[in-house]
Amino acid sequence: QVQLVESGGGSVQAGGSLSLSCVASGAAFGSACIAWFRQTSEKEREGVAAIYSGGDSSYYADSVKGRFTISQDNTKTTVYLQMNSLKPEDTAMYYCALELYCDDDVWSRPGHFGYWGQGTQVTVSS
Repeated sequence: QVQLVESGGGSVQAGGSLSLSCVASGAAFGSACIAWFRQTSEKEREGVAAIYSGGDSSYYADSVKGRFTISQDNTKTTVYLQMNSLKPEDTAMYYCALELYCDDDVWSRPGHFGYWGQGTQVTVSS
């Protein structure tokens, strides 16, 4: 049973930084795509960033390019999301998700991913 556990959320003032972690367990991943999504009560779940170890590729939403960086450790079971220059509009529940594959067409689609974590809250105050 695949499990994803997020950590690192919290509250920060605008302009600050936070680093989120997502640890995947429960299966042997030769390669996998792990993505970060976020959701608020007013907006649908949206893709923030993704990293695919099979193609050594990473993807970002336009709204976070240049501010967020996604990376993974050497075991490829932990994915990090470094968030800099945070804005109040970045406030959301952040979820990590896993699927065996992703590309530029599907990485931001919540329906593509079969495994999800419980989420971690990020709050950015102005």
